[in-house]
Amino acid sequence: MAVEENAAPLPPRRALITGVGGFTGAYVAQALAARGFEVHGTVHGTEAHATHAHVTAQYALDLCDRAQVAQVVAQVQPHVVVHLAAIAFVAHGDAEAMYRVNLLGTRNLLQALAELPRPPQAVLLASSANVYGNAFCEVLDEQVPPAPANDYAVSKLAMEYLARLWLDKLPIMLVRPFNYTGVGQSPQFLLPKIVGHFQRRAPVIELGNLDVWRDFSDVRTVAQAYASLIEKPAPGEIFNICSGQAYSLREVLGLMAQIAGYEIEVRVNPAFVRAQEVQRLQGDARKLWQHIGPLPTIALRETLAWMYRGGRF
Repeated sequence: MAVEENAAPLPPRRALITGVGGFTGAYVAQALAARGFEVHGTVHGTEAHATHAHVTAQYALDLCDRAQVAQVVAQVQPHVVVHLAAIAFVAHGDAEAMYRVNLLGTRNLLQALAELPRPPQAVLLASSANVYGNAFCEVLDEQVPPAPANDYAVSKLAMEYLARLWLDKLPIMLVRPFNYTGVGQSPQFLLPKIVGHFQRRAPVIELGNLDVWRDFSDVRTVAQAYASLIEKPAPGEIFNICSGQAYSLREVLGLMAQIAGYEIEVRVNPAFVRAQEVQRLQGDARKLWQHIGPLPTIALRETLAWMYRGGRF
């Protein structure tokens, strides 16, 4: 059957990103907009945020307010959802708020999505590689049993189990991102703190345990991974989001010294040494790559240089 030449174009698919005003949200909005989605986003109801260039509409939302969540979801009627909104700082001082937002806030969202007359085609929930804890293996794949070592990780693992209660109603995927960074990340996180000290040419930096290893990715790569999964959903699956390479904190400091052209004095502050510190987090991304294909990799040195020079995304 021939298609009429003057047929109206199909309306764009609507993507809902919770936490679009956060560090990751802006990059995911850009990645989805580039793929033709009309991006709608939520920001925390008590905070003021500038609307991002790639976001069509933005909604102030308290995830813990079930009626408000249902109202926003019904208004947007999303085709796909990326759930990023969470308390994501491991050392956050209010454990009760962390569980309330990360667990009950997610439940409110899933219930609202399940009650739509037409459920979304893909729902991506951001968990965390912190759920693995101090696992006794060098490289972590999705088959490694979780062993969360702090409240943040416990809240994320509980969210994963909660999500499984909705699999018969919603096409849910879970992602476990390892550490990632980039321009715009809060200086309360480790790598932006280090980069900021070098930008100011500070003579001294105080840090916690230097002998920890982390798998660092560039936030732009993470955003592309999320967007690729949204376009190729795999309901019920869990995917690591990682580079597959771990760097010690000492190696990060060495890279920054090369970029900035000077050495910084490092002092270990016992107040910054976390109890129950996860010593090594290094991921295996083969399952992700087998599903969506290989992602363009950005070397950690390149990411740090981009941050140091105050680049844009």
